[in-house]
Amino acid sequence: MSADVQFASLPPAASGRSLPSGGKLAAAALRYGSLLVFLSILVIFALTAPFFLSVGNIGNVLGQSAISGVLAIGLTVVLIAGGSNVVTGGIDLSLAANMGLSAAVYATLIQLGFGDLTAGIGALATGLAIGFVNALAIVLTGIVPLLATLAVMNVVAGLELVLTQNTVLPATTDFLSALSASDGFGIPILAYVLIGFTIITTAIVQYTPLGLRLYAVGEFPEAARAAGLPLKKLIAGAFVASGLCGGIAGILSVSYLSGSTTGSGEMLLPVVVTALLGSVFSRRLVPTIGGTLISTLFVGFLINGFQLLNLPSTLVSGVQGLLILIVVSATTLLRRREI
Repeated sequence: MSADVQFASLPPAASGRSLPSGGKLAAAALRYGSLLVFLSILVIFALTAPFFLSVGNIGNVLGQSAISGVLAIGLTVVLIAGGSNVVTGGIDLSLAANMGLSAAVYATLIQLGFGDLTAGIGALATGLAIGFVNALAIVLTGIVPLLATLAVMNVVAGLELVLTQNTVLPATTDFLSALSASDGFGIPILAYVLIGFTIITTAIVQYTPLGLRLYAVGEFPEAARAAGLPLKKLIAGAFVASGLCGGIAGILSVSYLSGSTTGSGEMLLPVVVTALLGSVFSRRLVPTIGGTLISTLFVGFLINGFQLLNLPSTLVSGVQGLLILIVVSATTLLRRREI
């Protein structure tokens, strides 16, 4: 029996487990409650934060969200294939450092006189290489993803410091200027990039056999193994795809900041918050690309509102940490009710 035929025998809703009636009510309460909180925070910021609803500020948030959104989508793919347990399941802590090094490679190649095509290929190749190293460490050596990607993160961050000498590398080209521009309505081109990237990734992950296999591996690994699915290849592919997202985000970062800058590691916490929070906005409390897009906008406007109110950055980090704790705790408790 082929793997495709055996795959049909996997438990129904391989893209999300069916919850019992009580669990469904709790899941619905968590989901719609989160949406209500999202809307309430937007209203509060609109009333208290100056210029929060201005076109320029909204455009700024959308531009910033494009970078973190691409990274969060990459992490979401890893969460889908590796399982939502952040300790033993899928996690990629190297994504922010990946973006920093990819951006540094792009800016360096531009400064050396190469064109955008060569610089773009270099940035994407850098991201893919980092994803490949993660895949090897996790699949071949069996290191827990949390530890493997943490180690890779430190190595990549060190390479970025060596390449840039801990300085800003400016890069300006016609392509980067066009990518960082806005349309006639004040909407950044980066926002359209995020929407297009989300649509493409959603089509692949949510509506193809490959996407269903990723969900099966993450949610039902034993059943997927019994069905003959190549678990190691699928998990490795998820980390390579995540690495590619880091390379893409690096290019977007160079266009948005007009070069490569230090401090990319600061984006790690918002990206993790965004990816984990995305499951709350899904119907079955499993990671989805659409849910990640919603949480990207939520986190983006949340950070922006705090900045407009001149609240200390330590408070912003504290709120993000609290969101991680709430989301992980709530989803864990709800999943326990399935057993």
